[in-house]
Amino acid sequence: MSAAKDASRYILDAVAKMVDAEGDAVDQAVTTIAKAKRVFVYGVGRSGLVARAFAMRLTQLGLDTFFIGETITPIVKAGDLVIIVSNTGTTMSAVQTANIARRVGAAVLAVTGNLHSKLAQAANVSLIISEGKDAKRSHFAPLGTLFETASLVLLDGIVAEVMKELGETEASMRGRHAIMV
Repeated sequence: MSAAKDASRYILDAVAKMVDAEGDAVDQAVTTIAKAKRVFVYGVGRSGLVARAFAMRLTQLGLDTFFIGETITPIVKAGDLVIIVSNTGTTMSAVQTANIARRVGAAVLAVTGNLHSKLAQAANVSLIISEGKDAKRSHFAPLGTLFETASLVLLDGIVAEVMKELGETEASMRGRHAIMV
């Protein structure tokens, strides 16, 4: 087996364990997302890319969804939901976003690798996606690879549950997938 295949197998196995370890907060996340008036999503770096992919799926579900930081994003208000993806949970802009959201009466859903972080403490619901520490991780999955991949997988799984909760189908989502001109 090649080194790339070894790394891929390591990542797949580690992500499966990380997703399996996440508990009851997933059900809370599904309910919170399905009931939100509007959903705002935030993250920076590669976590931001995961957040953007999730925001796209929520839009395809028919939810009024925005990515924080875009020039056309409206102001977060009471009754809205803010979802923040941050591995460390200590990124200053992520923590500030959570605190501001809570101050205006919005709910906060954190996706983080750190249960004890300021972000997790500021959130109403926290999905904790923790990386294991072993000698192979830094070789096969450097930096935040495992967190980002597991977050993407878990959030796509949540999409499937929200889809069911909202009575959406793949066909109805496809109608919101892309605009053809």
